[in-house]
Amino acid sequence: MKIAIMQPYFMPYIGYWQLISAVDKFVLLDDVNYIMRGYINRNSILLNGKPYRFTIPIEKASQNKLIKETKLNFTQENKATFLKTICSAYKKAPYFDDVMLLMIDVVNYTETDLTRFILHSIEKIMSYLNVDTEIFVSSEINKNNGLKAEGRIIEICKKLGTDIYINPCGGRSLYRHSDFEEEGIELFFLETKKENIIYKQRQDIFVENLSVIDILMYNDKQTVRNFLSEYALKK
Repeated sequence: MKIAIMQPYFMPYIGYWQLISAVDKFVLLDDVNYIMRGYINRNSILLNGKPYRFTIPIEKASQNKLIKETKLNFTQENKATFLKTICSAYKKAPYFDDVMLLMIDVVNYTETDLTRFILHSIEKIMSYLNVDTEIFVSSEINKNNGLKAEGRIIEICKKLGTDIYINPCGGRSLYRHSDFEEEGIELFFLETKKENIIYKQRQDIFVENLSVIDILMYNDKQTVRNFLSEYALKK
């Protein structure tokens, strides 16, 4: 049984979706502090040939609040502006019609709870791509909430009965294999094969690490599913 655990991110880059696709169970870590100026509620799309950073407005954003305590301030005016920006950026993209309908569904979701809003967006993308990973929310798992950092991750793994934990390669400094092995869990790191995830955008120079919105707009579903497999698991 393979598991991955990440903070909820809105429309993140391909590596996040590879992580979801690579495991049986994916946990949204919402009972940790909200990260100011992080990627929980923002990412980048390609607008006029350049990366453009979008942000989903938060009500009284604070790193002293847990993610599960964080609310959106995403007004109908904000939503209309965001959708208009996406339309302007991708109206000539080959898969614009289908993906724009998907984005309208995601953005117009009426939930104000940040975790629930992002969970809905993740489930919609998973359905679109036919990814069937089981999604959990950390705050809803009966566990020892006094544990921090690596201890919290191991606790969640044990509660969900997993024997393999997969983390993005950027987290190598956070975890020790020996600590997981003591609990009967194998630790792996997912490394995206970026050289195999290059597709035709609307300019000559390819721009990587954009939101999944860009990937969906320029690629058919099967190609995106193929991209989800372009990674290596390393110790």
